Amino acid sequence: MSKLARRITEASPKSFGMYEKAMASATPAAELIHLEVGRPCHDTPDNIVEAAVDALRRGEVHYSDMRGLLPLREALAVKLASENGMDVGVDQILVTNGLTHAAFAAIMATIDPGDEVIHLEPFYPQHVGKVELAGGRMVAAPLDAEDNFRINPDLIEAKITPKTKAIVLINPCNPTGRVYDAKELQALAELAIRHDLLIFSDEVYEKVVYDDAKHISIASLPGMAERTISFFAFTKAYAMDGWRLGYAVASPALVKAMLNVTTNDVTHVSTFSQHGALEAVRNGETAVRQMNKEDRERRDNMVQALNQMPGVRCALPEGTIYAFPDVRALGKPSQQIAEEILAETGVVVEAGSFYGAAGEGHLRLCFGAESDDRLAEALNRLSQYFNQRTNG
Repeated sequence: MSKLARRITEASPKSFGMYEKAMASATPAAELIHLEVGRPCHDTPDNIVEAAVDALRRGEVHYSDMRGLLPLREALAVKLASENGMDVGVDQILVTNGLTHAAFAAIMATIDPGDEVIHLEPFYPQHVGKVELAGGRMVAAPLDAEDNFRINPDLIEAKITPKTKAIVLINPCNPTGRVYDAKELQALAELAIRHDLLIFSDEVYEKVVYDDAKHISIASLPGMAERTISFFAFTKAYAMDGWRLGYAVASPALVKAMLNVTTNDVTHVSTFSQHGALEAVRNGETAVRQMNKEDRERRDNMVQALNQMPGVRCALPEGTIYAFPDVRALGKPSQQIAEEILAETGVVVEAGSFYGAAGEGHLRLCFGAESDDRLAEALNRLSQYFNQRTNG
């Protein structure tokens, strides 16, 4: 007899979107080109790999500090001060198994059954399940596509109720590619202060910004340090997605509460891998700049190609590794378009509706996941699809 907990049976089933459909499709796996998965095509830089290997050889294979290695947290404190404008001590940093783990610990430590958490829509759906597992409820605050998905405090404030506990901010934003400016973040900060709300700030793409865009951590704004839990990771910037390394930054009291979660589910992050993270923080910026340069070129190529396809309009992403083209001119639901593209071309893209109703009429395409040749082939196949729809 099944005795599953309500936190499982009442939570929304986890979906991997078009990836699941692609794996179940009739198209041979070798012919699929995956633009739906947000992974870097780069491999982890050699100096980071060698630092972890050296740590293994030195015998760094035993239990260590449950909050994360002290030298790593010290280096992160320096980084946060110089790059993020966040003056924090080592007791305000918790090293985690990726950003996903940081967010899980924060939500489990702060959200009670019945609490509401506002997601700015389009939103990254991974955080929804965490809120539901804690017994909370996700409330979508749709942003306006015609306003380039800018943060509009009026649209968000309309969703606040006495049950609202927090707002999820993803900056730079997956899936839209927006990097929110100081005016937008200040408006959100004032809203959080006025209503006494927490901000869960997902900043996994903090270093993946282009042109004149500037990433700003909302915790650096006046009055926000004590009400923000910031999530960071080594995943995107350093091409370390498989390493599962991230960290959370919050007040000492909130970090202590999160430790109650992390020590019970993982004890601590693997010791030797943290030495790779330390090398990334200390000596990884040259590699980051080169990978960003290559991703910017891929972004430019993709957006230029998309805007030449009939029925497609695509703004230039300010950050992340995603384009979010508008395909409303086709007059079809985005899920139907994504499924047609998969069936007819073998290119896997994500429907904008996967990121909430405000994403409808768009597709999300990752320009950072495939090699240049594979990306060029994907764009050629997509061009054929959209041209056939117009000419047909």
